Amino acid sequence: MKTQVDVLTYPSSKARLEVGADERTGVVERGEWIFALSTTLLVLVLTSLPYLFAYWTAPADKQFMGIVLNIPDHMQYFSWFREFMTQNLSANKLTPETNQPVFFNLLWWSLGRLGAFLGVGYAVMYQALRWISAILFMLLVYRMLSWFFAEKLRRQTAFLLVLLGSGFGWVLVLMKYTVMNGELLWPLDVYVAEPNTFLSIMGSPHFVAAALYMFVFDLLLRGQAKGSLRYAVYAGLFALFMGWQHAYDLIIVYGVIAAYALLLLLRDRKLPMYLVWSGLIVGVISVWPAIYSVLLTSLDPLWEEVLAQFANAGVYTPPLYRLPILLGLPFLLALFTVLRQNPFRLRGVSDNALFVRGWFWISFVLVYLPVDYQIHMLNGWQVPIAILATQGLFDYVAPALNQWFSPGEWRWSARRGQVVLAGLLILAVIPTNLYLFAWRFVDLRRYDYPYYLHNDEIAALRWLEKTPDGEAVVLASLSLGQYVPAETGKHAFLAHWAQTVDFYGKSAQVEAFYSSETPEDERRRILDDFGVDYVLVGPAEQAIGAYSFAASSEFVPVFTSPSTTIYAPVTPGE
Repeated sequence: MKTQVDVLTYPSSKARLEVGADERTGVVERGEWIFALSTTLLVLVLTSLPYLFAYWTAPADKQFMGIVLNIPDHMQYFSWFREFMTQNLSANKLTPETNQPVFFNLLWWSLGRLGAFLGVGYAVMYQALRWISAILFMLLVYRMLSWFFAEKLRRQTAFLLVLLGSGFGWVLVLMKYTVMNGELLWPLDVYVAEPNTFLSIMGSPHFVAAALYMFVFDLLLRGQAKGSLRYAVYAGLFALFMGWQHAYDLIIVYGVIAAYALLLLLRDRKLPMYLVWSGLIVGVISVWPAIYSVLLTSLDPLWEEVLAQFANAGVYTPPLYRLPILLGLPFLLALFTVLRQNPFRLRGVSDNALFVRGWFWISFVLVYLPVDYQIHMLNGWQVPIAILATQGLFDYVAPALNQWFSPGEWRWSARRGQVVLAGLLILAVIPTNLYLFAWRFVDLRRYDYPYYLHNDEIAALRWLEKTPDGEAVVLASLSLGQYVPAETGKHAFLAHWAQTVDFYGKSAQVEAFYSSETPEDERRRILDDFGVDYVLVGPAEQAIGAYSFAASSEFVPVFTSPSTTIYAPVTPGE
């Protein structure tokens, strides 16, 4: 019978390969795959309930639009989805400026083409993305955990930490209803989805799909164990595939590989030639999406401005002292583990242990890169955190408790004690996600923008969709304008905090346009400067200002419903 030992405790890669290696290098029992798949499916069913609730309980005069979180960004993606249904490159339809179709994203191109083939829209394909990406990612996580842990209990504990783990946001929620007078302190520390698998599965599945980048690491580690550069080629091809979906994830891939190679160099006092060649192979094969993104945002003036507006979101990685709030108990336990192991002692540390350490430590650099999208570097950090937290629980916390309490006092075996500790840890990381899940129902029960639109607004969008000019510009409130590109294929005057050029300027212009106090010549200047073809006037626009379009000779109604009207500007001289 082979010894069941945690790979991370092995002193060298030679020992890792000699003792019970066939048990620890990816061999997973059928029952473990059933566990991984069934728990993932259970979470998928659970996170489908807010969608079903919103569809089934929508008022008769409104329609649920299929998204439960982050409407602006999803409408951006769905605009790409619509464009990619019929063409390989997408124009930016979330801004009124004329621009050429030069943007490509493999994920939304694939979903758009599949949606066109099946004859279904973005809402259906979005659910397909949720389910497929979650299943693939969690099965990949379990496959990787089998490389780091020989023992099934450790694998399953780390797996559940990745799937269900969240931070200490629940403390901020308690403060909101006790000492903060209903105000949520540091809301991003609660709602950031990138390092929260459960939240991403529920409302941001593109992050789950993006986190598949870590298959590159799985391939490289297995190739290193076998001494075969063929795996580096496979890893490079997969990194290329992932780069065409999220080019910035290549920064994580390259950063982790570099950190691992550096630790191997420091440990062995010689160049880790396999990692050097592997890194070069992966880089040469996969760098092209990154080059394309740099060229797109530096040579095209419109896309250069889009990139510059990423700061408009104001979403950055929380300060270092607040990382524990976002990442929770697993992060603290992982930090305790790496410090307990003495991070400066590298001699005798296994390859696997060095890899996890490198992934963990380099992430502190990645998540604070001086770029406006730094927060995306959090995506996937929950995996090395879960690995280290699990190791710390079993190797340090459990033995310490065994010294304080004898098995007789506990009245159960040491093994049962480990199971109880693992269960308590899992329960301790769930509360914030329970709040986030429950809050979806509270939010959706308001039956208001941005999750619902009035039936008359939907009818107006359907009318616009049937008009032949795909380059037409539609002026509306942000609440409705963000839906215009995805629902109609037309240009929106105001739609997205980054994709709409001069977002704040156009926001002010929309406010002025619907105001009854704005002079007619200023309103006409807005129409002429941006070639506005249609003006939407519905409940959201009427809430902005009281200008009477019906009484004006400057506009003619082209679509009318009880609550929403579409006007076309009258050309001067007609």
